[in-house]
Amino acid sequence: MDETADNPGPAPAHELGRPDADLAARARDGDEAAFEELFHRHRRRVALIAARFFRERAQIEEVVQESFAKAFFALGEFTNLRDASFAAWLARIAFNACYDELRRRKRRPEASLGELSEEEAGHLRERLRGGVDAEAAAISRDLAAKLLARLAPEDRLVLVMLDVEGLSVADIAGTLGWTASKVKVRAHRARAQLRRVLGRFL
Repeated sequence: MDETADNPGPAPAHELGRPDADLAARARDGDEAAFEELFHRHRRRVALIAARFFRERAQIEEVVQESFAKAFFALGEFTNLRDASFAAWLARIAFNACYDELRRRKRRPEASLGELSEEEAGHLRERLRGGVDAEAAAISRDLAAKLLARLAPEDRLVLVMLDVEGLSVADIAGTLGWTASKVKVRAHRARAQLRRVLGRFL
């Protein structure tokens, strides 16, 4: 992620303080400054979502750019919604962009088995044997990215959305276009697979 994510620069004075919905409507009608302000306001959040799945800055930046490009061309869809949060709408686009990228990479669970250093593996063993809940340790700690990278893209996405982002089953189903039952099945399967991965360190 480049430094502009934290230092986006000043927005046009006439756009400051406007609600997101107003800016989205103006951007839909061709106001470039309005969309630029939306970009500055929400870029960091989209980058943080991307960072849940990708570690390289270039990959994170690619997801950020793709998310905002998709949002720009779908502004008409957003402005037709009532009482919708632009931030939540954009987050759904970002999650789907991450999902698309994970599928493009076709990264299999076994692809990252060698990524944990001996020191990291030892640290993980200590934590797991110390009585820390295995799933919580895997999802919430610094090793999460490496451990979750061993899961299928769908399983990884569901666990991050449920356990890291705190989204509900209904929210995830709406975001991904899945049924609630599919989300629950995927979550159960993902946790079972994660326990098997963690079992290798016990």
